[in-house]
Amino acid sequence: MSKVEEFEELRPLLFSIAYRILGSVGEAEDAVQETWLRYDASATRPVSAKAFLSATVTRIAIDVLRSARVRRESYVGPWLPEPLLSDPYEDPARAAELADSVSMAALLLLERLSPLERSVFVLREVFAFGFDEIAAAVGRSEAACRQLLVRARRHMAAGRPRFEADRRERQELATRFFEALSRGDVDGLQSLLSADVQLVGDGGGKAPQLARAVAGAENVARLLAAVHPVMARIDITFEPHEINGQPGAVFRDRDGKVLHALVLDVLDGQIQTIRTVINPDKLGHLGPVADAWAIDEEVRRNRRQAR
Repeated sequence: MSKVEEFEELRPLLFSIAYRILGSVGEAEDAVQETWLRYDASATRPVSAKAFLSATVTRIAIDVLRSARVRRESYVGPWLPEPLLSDPYEDPARAAELADSVSMAALLLLERLSPLERSVFVLREVFAFGFDEIAAAVGRSEAACRQLLVRARRHMAAGRPRFEADRRERQELATRFFEALSRGDVDGLQSLLSADVQLVGDGGGKAPQLARAVAGAENVARLLAAVHPVMARIDITFEPHEINGQPGAVFRDRDGKVLHALVLDVLDGQIQTIRTVINPDKLGHLGPVADAWAIDEEVRRNRRQAR
């Protein structure tokens, strides 16, 4: 195989590694591209292209994450990962681990880890790399990598829910949620939400949003039921999608441009968290982005006229 063929065959894996380390589609794509440039420029062919490329993209992602963490400290409002509609890497033997590790809840847990802990956890727990390969990728001894993994597992286990919903349960609950949302049905929405549900929005200071954070089933249900029927009147539509392996939807304006992405976190038969990403910088990979400020003004005007 040529270098190009080897790289293209491994591209899905490289992107999936980088995205889980970075939580950003754009940064992951840039890391993969930089990996190709380094591979193309190397004078010798490695014994294992997979090992070489995986180590390279991991090291690049670690460097990017270190600088990104500084930027996130000054981020306006809650930070959420960029929504991912589909993971390009598939491995039937590890399908469950892959799906779980890309969820927004898991990616937010990974934010608690240091860049090295995060990278070791992703390579070992998600992609089942050997410790010799991980050590080469992160520039630490195998013993040090084992210790990093122990700490990462401890942090991740402390934040994980005790019971997880199965795929069919999540989808059935999501279908009922979006039906109630379309009707503006407060009671219908509230019946699907946990008592301490949270609605979290990521606008990054670059777009209006329902709220940075709203808690409680009644508060969240009333807010959603009040806003979404008005959005429907100005031709805002939504398309149900699996986003980051979870049920969700992409909302679009009358011209088909992306307004925001919404993701549901389902646990124990109820919706625990609703996350919305409306920061335009995080939506460009989904298509042309709508003018959220103009839509917000139109929604407000429509609500005033309806009173």
